[in-house]
Amino acid sequence: MLTKEYINDLKIKGNGALSNAITEFKDSGSLAFFLEKLGHLPKDFDGNLLTPLLNHESHQVRLWAVKNIGKLEDVKYLQALSIIARKDSDSMVRREAVSSIGRMRHPQNKAMLLEMLNDSDPKIVLQAIRGLLVFKNNKMVEQHLKQLHNHPNEMVQTVIHKEYFAQNANEIVQPHTETYEFLKNVVVNGDVRDILKIVPDESIHLTFTSPPYYNARDYSIYQSYQEYLNFLVEVFKEVYRVTKEGRFFILNTSPIIIPRVSRQHSSKRYPIPFDIHPHLVNMGWEFIDDVVWLKPESSVKNRNAGFLQHRKPLGYKPNPVTEYLMVYRKKTEKLLDWNIRQYSWDVIKKSKVTEEYETSNVWKIDPTFNKVHTAVFPLELCNRVIKFYSFKGDLVFDPFAGSGTLGKAAKKLERLFFLTEQDKKYFHEIRKNLENGNLFSNNLPRFFSLEQFKEIIKK
Repeated sequence: MLTKEYINDLKIKGNGALSNAITEFKDSGSLAFFLEKLGHLPKDFDGNLLTPLLNHESHQVRLWAVKNIGKLEDVKYLQALSIIARKDSDSMVRREAVSSIGRMRHPQNKAMLLEMLNDSDPKIVLQAIRGLLVFKNNKMVEQHLKQLHNHPNEMVQTVIHKEYFAQNANEIVQPHTETYEFLKNVVVNGDVRDILKIVPDESIHLTFTSPPYYNARDYSIYQSYQEYLNFLVEVFKEVYRVTKEGRFFILNTSPIIIPRVSRQHSSKRYPIPFDIHPHLVNMGWEFIDDVVWLKPESSVKNRNAGFLQHRKPLGYKPNPVTEYLMVYRKKTEKLLDWNIRQYSWDVIKKSKVTEEYETSNVWKIDPTFNKVHTAVFPLELCNRVIKFYSFKGDLVFDPFAGSGTLGKAAKKLERLFFLTEQDKKYFHEIRKNLENGNLFSNNLPRFFSLEQFKEIIKK
């Protein structure tokens, strides 16, 4: 029986026993299994036992033959691997051949790896880059790699940018876990664009917001849909600037319907989440996830009445019971582990999500209705976002604060909040909501006009 113990016994017996075993296999499955389980090779292992298998009809056999030859890191197999890297019919085999060439770390590899930079398979290019970075200080290698900054594949661009073009800030204005006192538990009444201009770089840990509807509510009137998108782009560029490295921005939007003027005209539906997304990616936000907020059908306006009666094709209109929470992360070369490591173990431990949580990207949450504000964040929605995307003590921001639900949730969950709201009616509603009770007795919220906020920052 073909077992790991049997294979290890053959390795002990030497190359002769291994050669006999290889020639005796009649089916490719057993041969591939044998090659896969070879594991660590003896120092005197003869790679020539495997070179005939580089032309085997089974791509799995060829793959494991390449992997084992690569373990030897011997330049005498360079030519054979180079042929496989350029000509094999299976992309996985080709990638492994390039990887094996790179692992040799021999100057003789450079020409072959440089040739692979022109390959049409971006994963081949990435393997070649990995091998060439061993010679990063070589001027010729550096010249070729830098040219890939404009490569059509985004992963190639990312690797090259990190290695050659990323700016490493020597001066850290502020520790990652901290923020400015003048932003802590503060609500400012004014145009968010004017307010954000005076907020320092990298001072916000998390932003969660739902922008004003496009001409669907009385508090947001724009000359055109493009003007509306331009406004959001202007705001979210500033949000990007004030967000700390690698931290999150969650945007709650949904397609909206502009009612028809009369029965002789059609209504208009705008796909806001899909139209704003390319702008966000272009300004540097990296798309992470889409969460679907699912509301009960009884809570939304019925669009089915006409179709219910006539049942004619083309007239079907589903009731919109979902909104999107689009999750983005500020672009960084660092992994999430870096962000987490900035916090003390005590903060990490206290911030862990210990209760039951939704494991899918569909969140079933009832909407909230308010006599003053027509589009209120449900408290549960804010609670989930804050728990999943911030640590205790972090500063969370809502540029379109509405009735201030995010601030209420933040304080309850031991986070700090920074809210901006242009409408004075809603600003007073936030004040009423956040000043009620003794919830903020230890750290009272502060409310400023734009001019007052400017003076606070000056001080």
